[in-house]
Amino acid sequence: MNAPLASSLEIDPAFQADPRPRSAVSTMTGVVGLAGLFAWVAVARAYGMEGPLASLVALLACGVPMVLWSLLVDKVHRNPSTGIDWDGPPRPWRESADISLAKIVGLWGIWAVIGALYCIARWYWQGQYLFSMQVLGVAVIPALVLSIPYVLWLDRRLVEPRDGAWHFGQLLIGRGDRADPTELHHFYRAWAVKGFFLAFMISIVPGNWAETIRAESEWIAAGPVNLANWLIAAMFMIDVTFATVGYVLTMKPLDAHIRTANPYAAGWTAALICYPPFIMMGNGGPLDYHIGAGQWNDWLADYPLASAAMGAWLVVLTAIYAWATVAFGLRFSNLTHRGILTHGPYAWTKHPAYLSKNLFWWFGTIPFLATTGNPVDMIRNTVVMGFVSGVYYWRARTEERHLSADPAYRDYAAWMERNGPIPRLLAKLTPRWGRPAAPAPAE
Repeated sequence: MNAPLASSLEIDPAFQADPRPRSAVSTMTGVVGLAGLFAWVAVARAYGMEGPLASLVALLACGVPMVLWSLLVDKVHRNPSTGIDWDGPPRPWRESADISLAKIVGLWGIWAVIGALYCIARWYWQGQYLFSMQVLGVAVIPALVLSIPYVLWLDRRLVEPRDGAWHFGQLLIGRGDRADPTELHHFYRAWAVKGFFLAFMISIVPGNWAETIRAESEWIAAGPVNLANWLIAAMFMIDVTFATVGYVLTMKPLDAHIRTANPYAAGWTAALICYPPFIMMGNGGPLDYHIGAGQWNDWLADYPLASAAMGAWLVVLTAIYAWATVAFGLRFSNLTHRGILTHGPYAWTKHPAYLSKNLFWWFGTIPFLATTGNPVDMIRNTVVMGFVSGVYYWRARTEERHLSADPAYRDYAAWMERNGPIPRLLAKLTPRWGRPAAPAPAE
């Protein structure tokens, strides 16, 4: 007879003694969202539905399966981190009504502030941002109406219903002496993140969707370069779709709420300079590395095998980048802590998205070559690209500083230093002097 499978496989004892910390999101959450999105992509390509409304349906096709899986299978609403008590009797209506009314005032108040800022900032009323304003303008009425029963219901079961919205509500109704400044600051930061990034994400959903759907199958199959370019576009569409769903569904019953928003000015600076209107990498910006630059398929046009190989490599990099977002499930967000991920690409490195994105830019642009033939352009683009990578290293460091306040992240970071393939490779490539040894796992 054959030996049992468990005994026939050799498992590294060190790995068994040092297991990877549990991830806040299950692998299947992202998988079911991806399946729903793929199904809608297939339908949309079959019927030519490349418009902006179809791109919004893609958010539903991706988000609804993840919500159902999270609630029905993973039962995330039962996690202690939600702050919801499902076992005890709900708080009496009379006891929670005053709290809920103050929270509704606070919630509507912060929405009014964000809406006013949208009106004041002129970039929200031109280009791709016009779509965001249209979507949010339509969504505001149902959001206002549905927030009332939602808050009234949730506050009856929250262990501590007096959150940031309640404190802001107290401030608005003239009871500022009851408002805790710490809670208010957390509330402001969290909604600043959501208000800024949600508008941006919605604005780029239609473009990424259309690029994926409108490409003809004959054109895609015409050659490896076309196939690679379409797959790259599809990967970015997946990333944008999952990220947008994450910004929308910051809800406690899904355990997808914001625990904390980054409190450090350096973290905000490093992140915001990567997005409009503050972006420094755009055309003419101080970190624009495209002066006289070409693209990989231009440089390798006369070398079919090299073009195919480079295209395949870039597809792999964008796949890792998209995978890093899919792994978040319902929880993607910049500048926030919404649970620590340890699965998928986060079992290989703490920053798979930043690593793969920057490698994609280096290989996709090849900045040390310039169409002008001017060595000054070659040197400048290469140096500036180095600065861009430095910005993402800065972002990574500020994010680690923020997340390190959570013991769960410190455990994950320590495990990654001991076991992560990328950190271990980098450790072998860097001098040992001056580098602290990774802590041993606890007994």
